Amino acid sequence: MSYYFSKVVTIPFDEAITKVADVLKREGFGILTRIDVKEILRKKLDVDFREYRILGACNPPFAYQALQAEDKIGLMLPCNVIVQDHGQGHVEIAAVDPLASMAAVDNDGLRHIADQVRVKLKRVINNL
Repeated sequence: MSYYFSKVVTIPFDEAITKVADVLKREGFGILTRIDVKEILRKKLDVDFREYRILGACNPPFAYQALQAEDKIGLMLPCNVIVQDHGQGHVEIAAVDPLASMAAVDNDGLRHIADQVRVKLKRVINNL
């Protein structure tokens, strides 16, 4: 089982970030965190890295259900989505597969929630 879904688009990087946020919103997700990996690596290691953002996406109703089903599941929240520039106009967007990320947790109720979130995140990637 793969641990992510991805798609390569041919739009500018900043436009891809905006589009991802819009499609996530349509599926009920907000973005809780935005990590600019390129900037962090430049500041901390003085290295040049491609544009790479980690977006911490959260669907509050599903997050609430997951926390009710498993009190430590916050260790695996939010659902990460990455946007990375591969050059020559190619930008890849990838989302974590919640079933894969939660496979280590033995909780059938959580699996049902992860299935539903999986459908939504796959739809996000497919609609880019």
